[in-house]
Amino acid sequence: MDEDVSAGSGITTVAGRLALAITLLAFGLGHTAVIDGVSAADAVSIAQYVGGVAPFVAGLVALREGDAAGGPAFSVLGALWFTWAVSDGARGNGAGVFLLLFALVALSLTLAGGDRLGRGGYGLFFVALLLMAVAEFAGNDGLTKAGGWFAVAAGAVAWRAATAASAHWPAALSRRAAGRGVTATG
Repeated sequence: MDEDVSAGSGITTVAGRLALAITLLAFGLGHTAVIDGVSAADAVSIAQYVGGVAPFVAGLVALREGDAAGGPAFSVLGALWFTWAVSDGARGNGAGVFLLLFALVALSLTLAGGDRLGRGGYGLFFVALLLMAVAEFAGNDGLTKAGGWFAVAAGAVAWRAATAASAHWPAALSRRAAGRGVTATG
């Protein structure tokens, strides 16, 4: 597949990626406890509407448009974020199982293809959810915080992917190193 943004540059993809980015940033920052007074519980309403409803609708529109990558990704992620939000961010083994299943979806999206930024974001999200699932089973706050940082990184990558799609930037940076005689255009 072409590493350009042409495969996922429609407005539906941009909306889905922005909604995912905002949700991941809120979810991740809430779990890192890096901002005083901000917790994962503060991300619940964002996850319900911005992460749940918006991507689900974007996914349905993308499916109608024939987008085989964005349609399933956004609709499934929207449903999962909505479910997490209405469960009120449950804790313990039940939450661990949910996070583990959610992680498997992120792994599937990582392996499914698409542009590098999309795969990278889903891969980081997979690691975040896996760490958080293990943290729930083990009762380990350190793993939860580490998972939060991976979610923040995934949100930043999703934001970059949305910006690249809307600005028609390449989805991947050039592999050539700038050296003597190499200009910015080639």
